[in-house]
Amino acid sequence: MDNNLYNTTDNILNEAEGAWEKCLGIIKDNVNWRTFQTWFEPIKAVALSNNILTLQVPSQFFYEWLEEHYVELLGKTIKRVLGKEGRLEYRIMMESNSARKPASINMPGRTHTKPSKENNYVDMPLKWDDPHNIKTPYAIPGLKRMQIDPQLNGNYIFDNYVEGDCNRVARSAGMHVAQKPGATAFNPLVVFGGVGWGKTHLVQAIGNEVRRLHPNKAVLYVSAEKFINQFIEHSKNNEINDFIHFYQLIDVLILDDIHLFVPATKTQDVFFAIFNHLHQSGKQIILTSDTPPKDMEGMQERLLSRFRWGLNADIQAPDFETRQQILQVKMKQEGLEIPEEVVKYVAYNVQSNVRELEGALIALFAQATLNKKEIDIDLAKRVMKNFVKTAARELTIENIQKMVCEYFHLPYDRLLAKTRKREVVQARQITMFLAKKFTKSSLKNIGEHFGGFDHTTVIHSCQTVENLMDTDSEYKEHLLELQQKVQLASL
Repeated sequence: MDNNLYNTTDNILNEAEGAWEKCLGIIKDNVNWRTFQTWFEPIKAVALSNNILTLQVPSQFFYEWLEEHYVELLGKTIKRVLGKEGRLEYRIMMESNSARKPASINMPGRTHTKPSKENNYVDMPLKWDDPHNIKTPYAIPGLKRMQIDPQLNGNYIFDNYVEGDCNRVARSAGMHVAQKPGATAFNPLVVFGGVGWGKTHLVQAIGNEVRRLHPNKAVLYVSAEKFINQFIEHSKNNEINDFIHFYQLIDVLILDDIHLFVPATKTQDVFFAIFNHLHQSGKQIILTSDTPPKDMEGMQERLLSRFRWGLNADIQAPDFETRQQILQVKMKQEGLEIPEEVVKYVAYNVQSNVRELEGALIALFAQATLNKKEIDIDLAKRVMKNFVKTAARELTIENIQKMVCEYFHLPYDRLLAKTRKREVVQARQITMFLAKKFTKSSLKNIGEHFGGFDHTTVIHSCQTVENLMDTDSEYKEHLLELQQKVQLASL
């Protein structure tokens, strides 16, 4: 083989990677770190020719998301790096499908091999037409495969799952999976995040949507705790093979709280066999966890590597706007009417999770009904005082800083950084203005909370904000909205 050919190929690849690294440096300054990790780090530069940079992306969905949300940023960035003639082209990695040859799936670890027979688990075909062929945990007696109870809550659907910055990636991926279960690059789909942040609602919404779009597919939702208990019960009765076979024949398996498998080594062995069979058969696997897979100490590495085959999508705590929307959806479902100022007050004070947010709303309505009182701010204060600890929070400069960062989707450390980037300077000026207006802190103290600015900087910032309010209507709208949030926090 001609060494010159190798050298030429290496040079082209190095040039492409170098150009893309420069692009990433620019992009990193224009998006938050989570967006950067999710949508830009997975991209690989594969070629650069005639000012055309070719990027390899994981899937068609990935490409469509970039084009819909970041086409302008990418366009400006590539022209800045390659000049006015710079352009981008995409190479989409082929999505997995059981009907395709393994060589066509260009993803690490996704080679199709024969079903594993580790731990002496037998892998033989079974017919669903005979309901007595195997003992199934969820089959309705005398009924066939499609009549297995999916264990889904019919109220958990996409229509009432509120989308926000906290869950947009996970929700979009879930919709994509529901449309083409088992035939996307998101297999498995691992959704992780804190307790009560909406993971179970999302994965069950996927299951319900699959049943609506693909009525011939067998869907099953099961908690990890129930899965472990079923395995223990089947082990006692020497029915492990029946247990495995049942799960291997599900088309869309949704397993909630997978982190509970960590201390259950034998359950991990069984799930490994089930996972391999489902994945190799083109079936969809959906998992949830309170922690990202990389933090699951005690989980077998062979399972963790398989969790990384698909998409790991995190869900964050809902921000203020999303919490308001959640309350409004819940009010509509329950037929409740509550003043907007009260909804905003509840949304601000309950920040821990969605369950507490909905619980606070029900508690508020119950108190109003039982005591025959109007729902107003005074009643909301009394209910919140007993319902959540956060209601008595003192308003501080730090509180205002965090509210502004949340509003502008700006990392907290960026607000305190000594930078002249327009979006950071603007957020810093607004924060200083609000701190002066809503706290009793001195100008010197406010400046110190931003890394040591003196009082003249604070005065200048406040004056700049007031001037912009008079000349920029959009700026004024943002500031008034932020002021309202701070006022709610000070009640």
